[in-house]
Amino acid sequence: MSEAVETPGPRLRRERERQGLSVQKAADEMHLDTWVIEALESDTYARVGPAVYARGHLRKYAALLGLPPAEIVAGYEALQLGDQQPQAANVRALVPHSGLHNLPWAGIAGTAIVVLLVAGILWWQPWQQRVPAVAKASPAAETPAADVAAGSGGALASGAAAAANDAPPPIQAAEPAAAAAPASGTPGTAPTEPQSAAAMSAPAQTSAAPGAPELGAGHARLRMSFSADSWVDVRDAKGKRVFAGNGRANSVKSLAGEAPLRVYLGFASGVQLEINERAVAIGPQFVNGDVARFEAGADGILRRDSHNARPHG
Repeated sequence: MSEAVETPGPRLRRERERQGLSVQKAADEMHLDTWVIEALESDTYARVGPAVYARGHLRKYAALLGLPPAEIVAGYEALQLGDQQPQAANVRALVPHSGLHNLPWAGIAGTAIVVLLVAGILWWQPWQQRVPAVAKASPAAETPAADVAAGSGGALASGAAAAANDAPPPIQAAEPAAAAAPASGTPGTAPTEPQSAAAMSAPAQTSAAPGAPELGAGHARLRMSFSADSWVDVRDAKGKRVFAGNGRANSVKSLAGEAPLRVYLGFASGVQLEINERAVAIGPQFVNGDVARFEAGADGILRRDSHNARPHG
């Protein structure tokens, strides 16, 4: 009966001693250290390591001593199971004493619901206050398209009238002749009527003082570099021909005369132009079929030729 409840350690030790083996001899036979034999015989298997090592050493030790390895391992398993049951009981005993079951879950849930309701009311209240304000402001802000269209003419007319009333009186141009000789023929100054801006500006734009200098007038030096063969005809401001002839490729022709110079080029894309030592590009507005015609001013600006007819010899 005692052998049924006997653990593996004492049984192994008793059999070793009965056979007259020392601990060192048993350790040498199993190729282990002596402390492993002592741990097996004292049932302190934690010193050996994991359970797989303990089972292996027990089978080998039982076979060395002539004991049934299955019984020794079964005793080891029963011992391990007995050690684990109290630990499981202790764990189960701790669970009821934990504070989780004692927490007032109903009170916590009620508090959470109340907090959510208060937050929802606080969030919804500002929106409820803004909606009526927007609804009141929308009729004043929105105007039917038909009313706007109908009243647009009157608004524009009234605005134009207000602008006309608020505008300062037009400045009257000085008229020395009218002031010197009154229209009525009587002494005194004849009253003048306001004139429109267009009527006042028209004489200023159309009238030009006699003898005014022409645009681009002055002495101009013309330099033409030819990258291709081209014919050239140049006349001065008085219509006098300055040069007429061909410009050969890879050559340079320099001329001078009173500007604006009337220039005709037979192959404009093959000519590079300089006026008073300043490079000037021949724009496409002066070219028709690669024939260029323009007036070169002394200010270095090209203008359209005011003479439509092509120059004759």
